[in-house]
Amino acid sequence: MTALTTQSSPGAPAEDVRVGPLQEADVDGADRVMRVAFGTFLGAPDPLKVFGDAQYVRPRFRAEPAWAFAATGPGGELLGSNFATRWGSYGFFGPLTVRVDAWGRGIASALMRPVMERFEQWSVRQAGLFTFPQSPRHIGLYQKFGFWPQHLTALLEKDVRPDPGIDDLPRHARLLDPGHDGELADCRTLTDRIFDGLDLTHEIRTTHAQRLGATVLTQDGAELDGFAVCHLGAGEAGSGSGFIKFAAVRPGPGTGERFEQLLNACESLAATRGLSRLVAGVNTARHDAYRRLLARNYRPWLEGVLMQRPNEPGYARPDAYVIDDLR
Repeated sequence: MTALTTQSSPGAPAEDVRVGPLQEADVDGADRVMRVAFGTFLGAPDPLKVFGDAQYVRPRFRAEPAWAFAATGPGGELLGSNFATRWGSYGFFGPLTVRVDAWGRGIASALMRPVMERFEQWSVRQAGLFTFPQSPRHIGLYQKFGFWPQHLTALLEKDVRPDPGIDDLPRHARLLDPGHDGELADCRTLTDRIFDGLDLTHEIRTTHAQRLGATVLTQDGAELDGFAVCHLGAGEAGSGSGFIKFAAVRPGPGTGERFEQLLNACESLAATRGLSRLVAGVNTARHDAYRRLLARNYRPWLEGVLMQRPNEPGYARPDAYVIDDLR
């Protein structure tokens, strides 16, 4: 998720701007910059309230401080921040935000440089981002760095009936134990079959370590059928809401049915935690997955465009039953 842009050349730091690691003392400031930037761009009456109590900056920083970057001015004042994420062979970044009174100075381009260097160090096969399809400035900035717009990504939401009195998940579903290496290995095996090297281990572990949510597994046989990293309540999801950060099912015959079973488990998990709303993002290139979500009464909330480098489908394909949005 990205805002806001400048027209500087790729990787060239803006004059008098220093880009380096984001410091713990600046995390709250980075959160404020992020909210005001997005709120201003989206025309919110009170920009600071644009995301309610949902948190995007602090959880990304805590996930791996070395992957968080800040731009500061000559007096040390915070001007913007950016966050890289690694899912094995796939990388993405965001939120990338710049202080409103510093727009147009090349700071967004400067904040892209360390992220691109990180992707190179990781030797990712592909990198992506979620941004606003209606903004030529956003699209233009990321094209300078080799990212190209592809299909829309739809953020969908569904009302859930809270039922905290019931603890059971559907049959063939269970919660992952993050200390169980075998279960983590099964998740890696599943995602590797979808995209070579795709690995959610770090995402799973940080979600559990920060108490942001849980990972649900579905299995009816010898092989893992699917898994979903679910954020539940305060944190990235926000109070009263659940957010499917990533979900995938094993490819092959019966994939659509496995996808439905995984969604049943996610919705049940949200209900047992007393949540009333569940958010799921899906790239529309995954046409059947998208249509199945709509058929389950998920409704559009926000749309962005997936930009990827190199300009290849990756796992944004019709045969991939994956939920993610790269915000």
